[in-house]
Amino acid sequence: MTTINLNGRSVTVDMPDDTPLLWALRDGLEMTGTKFGCGIAMCGACTVHVDGQPTRSCVTPLSAVAGKRITTIESVGEARVGATVQAAWQKLDVVQCGYCQSGQIMSATALLASNPKPTDADIDAAMSGNVCRCATYVRIRAAIHDAAKSLA
Repeated sequence: MTTINLNGRSVTVDMPDDTPLLWALRDGLEMTGTKFGCGIAMCGACTVHVDGQPTRSCVTPLSAVAGKRITTIESVGEARVGATVQAAWQKLDVVQCGYCQSGQIMSATALLASNPKPTDADIDAAMSGNVCRCATYVRIRAAIHDAAKSLA
């Protein structure tokens, strides 16, 4: 059993310590907003925040996050930066199929929390681990710039 701080509340997960955080969230806690994409930390669909840092939950064991603050797509909008990113996503109609978007939003939120005025190069670097099969990259970058302006 592992205790984590999930979206601001203490939660005990009754799964083996080597269970990937993704499966603890999806199967153990029935929080399906975080998606499974590749299982090898290459696509970014499973991105969550661990102590504010974007983290690939598909390769992060429960034992590595014991006692740490985990934020998922279900609560990222409760903070100003997350809510602003989500609003920009809707305003600019970023989503096509939507499968990767929770991971995209989590990475974008972490970027803007640490760098409120990112350049295109900053955005490309921060988002490079997030794959969008629908290729909405231009809209994603525009939404991040829009959110940054709204936060200024």
